[in-house]
Amino acid sequence: MILAAGRGERMRPLTDHTPKPLLQAGGKPLIVWHIERLVHAGIIDLVINHAHLGTQIEQALGDGARFGARIRYSDEGTALETAGGIAFALHLLGDQPFAVVNGDVYCDYDLSHLPAQASALANSEDLAHLVLVDNPEHNPKGDFGLTARRVTDTAPKLTFSGIGLYKPALFSNVARGSKAPLAPLLREQIALNKVSGEHHRGVWLDIGTPQRLDELDKQLHASQNAHHV
Repeated sequence: MILAAGRGERMRPLTDHTPKPLLQAGGKPLIVWHIERLVHAGIIDLVINHAHLGTQIEQALGDGARFGARIRYSDEGTALETAGGIAFALHLLGDQPFAVVNGDVYCDYDLSHLPAQASALANSEDLAHLVLVDNPEHNPKGDFGLTARRVTDTAPKLTFSGIGLYKPALFSNVARGSKAPLAPLLREQIALNKVSGEHHRGVWLDIGTPQRLDELDKQLHASQNAHHV
C-alpha cells in the first residue's frame, strides 16, 4: 500500500492544485518512483489511498498496467490519517502481512527484501516490522529505539522511514472510516515486544517542504546526468 492521502499543508502553494504524490522530482512524480521501485522488486499488487485531489492520482496512474503493476484505489474522501487509512483499505489488502510505504518519502531501501521479511513476520508473534533510518535535522530526537532487531521505546532513537510491514490484526480496533494515527498502535505493540525492525543506512528524504522537494529534484537530476556520462 502506498499512502497518498495527506494534504501536504507544508508544501503549499504547490499542493493547492496538485496532490503531493504527483509533485515532480527528477522528471517524474514522487509516487511513480515508488511504483517503479516496487515493481522492480517484484511487488506488483498495489493499493493507493487518496483524499485531497485524489481523482488526479487515479487519472495520472490509471490501473498501473503501463508500470507493470495492478493498482487499486482506496478513496477516503477526507484523509483518515495513517492507521485510519490502512484500516479503511484492509478489504483490499488481504489477511496476510502487507507492506506500507509513505508516498512522501524518497528512500533507496531495497524493497525486494520485503517479501522475505513479510513471511518472517507471518511466522512470528510480531504484528509489525519497521525500517528505521538515521535521524534527519528536522527530527533530531528520532522515533523508536532498536536493539538486536527489536524495536524499543528507549534511546538512542532512530527515525521511522515510513516503510513498514504490518499484520491486519494491528488495525483490528480501528473502526472503518475513523481517523487514527499509526504511532500509538505501534507503541502499544512495542511495549509488548511485538515489533521487529532494521536500520537502513542509505538515502532517505522526507519530502515535507518545497525546499526538500527542490533538493531531491537536484539530487536525482545530478545522478541521472552522472549515469549518462
